[in-house]
Amino acid sequence: MLKDMKSVAVYCGSTLGNSPRFEQAAQQVGAELARRGLRMVYGGGNVGLMGTVADAAVAAGGEVVGVIPRQLIDREMAHAGLTELEVVDTMAQRKTRMEELADAFLCLPGGVGTLEELVEVLTMQQLGHVHGPVGLVNVDGFWQPFLQTLQSMAACGFVQQRYIDAIALSSDPAEILDEFAGWTPIGAKWA
Repeated sequence: MLKDMKSVAVYCGSTLGNSPRFEQAAQQVGAELARRGLRMVYGGGNVGLMGTVADAAVAAGGEVVGVIPRQLIDREMAHAGLTELEVVDTMAQRKTRMEELADAFLCLPGGVGTLEELVEVLTMQQLGHVHGPVGLVNVDGFWQPFLQTLQSMAACGFVQQRYIDAIALSSDPAEILDEFAGWTPIGAKWA
C-alpha cells in the first residue's frame, strides 16, 4: 500500500492544446492535489498546462515544487509563485530530480516531452528504480492510442501485461488519486 504518499509528479504540455477540456483537467489536478495536501512536483514553467496546473495548486493553497533546466527558464518562463523552484543543468537532470521528489506520477495530455517523461517513469518502474504508481488523466480518450501501443508491445512479448494493468486511467483526477492510495508496488521486471 502507498500509505505515505506525500508528493505527486505531474507531467503535462507546455502549451494548452486545442481543447478547453485539457485546461479544465489541469485545473482539477492542481486543485485536487492541494485539497488532499499532496505536494505537486512539476517542470517549473508558467506556460501551457504546466502553468495552469501550478496556478490551480497554488491558488488552492498547495505546495508546489518546480524543477526546470537552466536553458528553459526563459522559454518556459519559470513560475515565480511556487513554494520552491529548483534549477538544474539538463533535461535529464530534471527528469531524475522529479522522480526523486515524487511518490507517484500523474500525466495530463501533452506532447513529445510529456510522452518522454511518461515512458521514462514506466521504464524506471520496470527496472525497480521507481516504486510508485503511474496515472493517466484520459481527457477525451487522449491516452487511448498510447495504451493500444503498449498492448501491442505486450502482445509481441516486449512488455509484461502487469505493468500495463497497473496504470491508473480515468478522466477524473480524483479517481486516479484514490487508486494511488491503494497502490501495491508491482516489482521489477527481473525480480
